[in-house]
Amino acid sequence: QVHTVESGGGLVQAGGSLRLSCVASGIIFRLNAMGWYRQAPGKQRELVAAITSGGTTTYADSVKGRFTISRDNAKNTVYLQMNSLKPEDTGVYYCNRFPGPGAWGQGTQVTVSS
Repeated sequence: QVHTVESGGGLVQAGGSLRLSCVASGIIFRLNAMGWYRQAPGKQRELVAAITSGGTTTYADSVKGRFTISRDNAKNTVYLQMNSLKPEDTGVYYCNRFPGPGAWGQGTQVTVSS
């Protein structure tokens, strides 16, 4: 069962940047694809970006060219670098396995002001 601890969120103005981190345990991290998901107020949770065990990445159309997902298998950590943030990026960000997410962590709040 995957267990995740997300960090790095905060309040930022539109156009700013944040770097999220997620430490995962309970799985053989290096063998698992991982994803960053977000849940905006009043909306369903959605996949933002994913990275395979081999490092292949995929992004939601809404974040392409602005967000970058990466991983450090030695630290069981996945990152999300977010640049050129927009108010519509506001939400709680979670990491989890991809696909087939397990139990959700507490997430980290990202708020982008206009």
